[in-house]
Amino acid sequence: MAYPENITNLNGISQMPQADRERLRPVMEKFDFLSNEYYLSLIDWDDPDDPIRRVIVPCSEELEQWGHLDPSNEAKYSVMQGVQHKYESTAVFLASEACGGYCRFCFRKRLFIHPEQRNFLTDYDSAFAYVRDHKEINNVLITGGDGLMLPTDRLERIVAGLRAIDHVRIIRIGTKLMAYNPFRVLNDPELIRLVRQYSLPDRRMYFMLHFNHPREITSQSIEACDKLLRAGAVLCNQTPMLRGVNDKPEVLGELFNKLSYIGVPPYYVFLCRPTVGNLPFAVPVEEAHQIYQEARNMCSGLGKRAKLTMSHATGKIEVLASTSDQIIFRYHRAAIPEQSGEVVICRKNPEAYWFDDYQEIMEVVSLSDGWLAE
Repeated sequence: MAYPENITNLNGISQMPQADRERLRPVMEKFDFLSNEYYLSLIDWDDPDDPIRRVIVPCSEELEQWGHLDPSNEAKYSVMQGVQHKYESTAVFLASEACGGYCRFCFRKRLFIHPEQRNFLTDYDSAFAYVRDHKEINNVLITGGDGLMLPTDRLERIVAGLRAIDHVRIIRIGTKLMAYNPFRVLNDPELIRLVRQYSLPDRRMYFMLHFNHPREITSQSIEACDKLLRAGAVLCNQTPMLRGVNDKPEVLGELFNKLSYIGVPPYYVFLCRPTVGNLPFAVPVEEAHQIYQEARNMCSGLGKRAKLTMSHATGKIEVLASTSDQIIFRYHRAAIPEQSGEVVICRKNPEAYWFDDYQEIMEVVSLSDGWLAE
């Protein structure tokens, strides 16, 4: 297949009955739709609950009132247009305004709903200067949007600029194109040349992939991943846990296993952020933890490396364990460095979707207390 054609209107999906298009018109008026012929071909249109359909095709439940447009308070950590610096060693470049498809559960949909809120990186020189001046930054994530939606020459300008900064050891590119459009890799030898040139033995390039369901791992996506691996990149995968997509242990376990088979370590399973429009995809914290644990039991150690976390405004909070009446969290990374590693023990609340829903904190234990040191 050549580069697949984008589809921006439900009228472009011949498999959808007209009645469904009319029913979803109010959703389309609020949240845009974008996909392509390749990804839509993965859908079983005879199954109204098809998980790939759920990832990309609007549903009426998106209009239910829930959440915020910026639930992780990214605005607080924006140090200049298109640059975030929340964690001490990591800078984030919102470098791409485009995606290969619009995930229905997107946590940055505010950037597409309100054009005036777009905060994408345009001044590369100022961004490089900021990173140079902050020597604690040892890795930079290029995302957006989707980092691989950048034309290769623009992507290389950013990568080359970062490679010229000695203390930047890792360059990461956040992308869902291995699922949405693997032809971005398969049809661009210049991208493979870029990876060979800039992913060095002591300074690797990482691609943070976004497979949500095992059926997204096609022969084409496997070939694209293999090309990146052979060029010297390191690949990892992260996915939110999504109602109706991967919220069954056997599905999540299969995803973990398939990823481990193709050399893409599972990295994070995120709790769905409480973003406007995302309620139909959200799974409560304690239910998600149970699903996650059962899925891990189906895998070897290579498949069970993902951590169940939430990207909270205060940091990445890992769901660590539970007892009959307690749920135990740990700050995997914290915006306040001294808080990293801190354990928070809460009274269980089966209706909690987010850390803020836990009203009864029973105990807080920091690394300085000794027994938490790893």
